[in-house]
Amino acid sequence: MRLLVVEDQKDLNEIISRKLAREGYAVDSCFDGKEALLYMKGTEYDGIVMDILLPTMSGIEVLKSMRSHGDDTPVLLLTALGEIEDRVAGLDAGADDYLVKPFDFEELLARIRTMIRRRGSQFSSVITYKDLTVNTASHEVKRGDKEVELTAREYNILEYMLHNIGRAVTRDNLSSHVWNYDYDGGSNVIDVYVHRLRKKLEAAGDKDSDKIVETIKGVGYIIKA
Repeated sequence: MRLLVVEDQKDLNEIISRKLAREGYAVDSCFDGKEALLYMKGTEYDGIVMDILLPTMSGIEVLKSMRSHGDDTPVLLLTALGEIEDRVAGLDAGADDYLVKPFDFEELLARIRTMIRRRGSQFSSVITYKDLTVNTASHEVKRGDKEVELTAREYNILEYMLHNIGRAVTRDNLSSHVWNYDYDGGSNVIDVYVHRLRKKLEAAGDKDSDKIVETIKGVGYIIKA
């Protein structure tokens, strides 16, 4: 899952971005409203964590611009403002949730997971597909009773594909949602990660069990509905 952090306090921006990256998210970050809109034009995000009080454009102004252009990316607002009216203004502008500073990082993680699941109509923290279960809160992956140990990158590929069951996922899709702007590898790197993921899933399954990730020649990959 790829996230954008928009926070003008550089120390806080760095802390949030670093901790989210440790949780396995691909993270981009910027420091003002206009810059945030440029990032959004350049790629598609699975979620945005954004402060309300930003230079050049406020978080609410950014939200209004996003929604007016049909961008329904989930947005969680960070605010130090205590007035109820300010929170209501953010929700009315199209925010999916808000969190008042100072906040606990575990709560931030939980709210991010919830708004991403809500977008995909997946309200449980556990995704089940055939004999595969994925806990999006703990990142625990099992096939039947066997635990599948994945790297953070492999896990992110699997979760993204499970949110897109029945849809062809291209290498560009994976590059956009699983890697951040620092990624400079080619499609062969993506193929290597998908191959490793597929081998681990197959090794944990029974000999006669169905494949989870399948290749569509010339297109990419799919988890069939």
